[in-house]
Amino acid sequence: MSTVLVVEDSIPQREMITELLRGIGLSVTVASDGMEALEQIQSHRPDMVVLDIVMPRMNGYELCRRIKADPSTQNLPVVMCSSKGEEFDRYWGMKQGADAYIAKPFQPTELVGTVKQLLRG
Repeated sequence: MSTVLVVEDSIPQREMITELLRGIGLSVTVASDGMEALEQIQSHRPDMVVLDIVMPRMNGYELCRRIKADPSTQNLPVVMCSSKGEEFDRYWGMKQGADAYIAKPFQPTELVGTVKQLLRG
C-alpha cells in the first residue's frame, strides 16, 4: 500500500484530503507545516507528498525545493494543492520542482486522478 504525506495547516482541508486518499486505498500520514513534514520524510519516507503552499514555519515552495534538492528524496512525487490559483502561482510551483499543481477549490476526481497517475510513475 502506498503512503501519501499530506502537508496542510488547515485542519478541515487536511481531513478532507486525507479522507479522499484513504477512500482509494492509500495510507495517509499528516503534517501541519513544512518543518514537521521534513522531519517525517526523514524518519518515514512516504511514496508521495501532497502539500499546501501557504503554511507557518516553512511554506510549500521551500518544502518542495528542499525535497527536490536532496538526492535521497529528489524522485519523491510532489503535488502542490493551493488556493493560489493564478497562472503565475502554478508556474512558480512547477519551477520549484512540483510534479503537479492543483488549485483549490478542486474537484475530488482531479486530486485522486493526479495522485493515482503519479504513483503509477
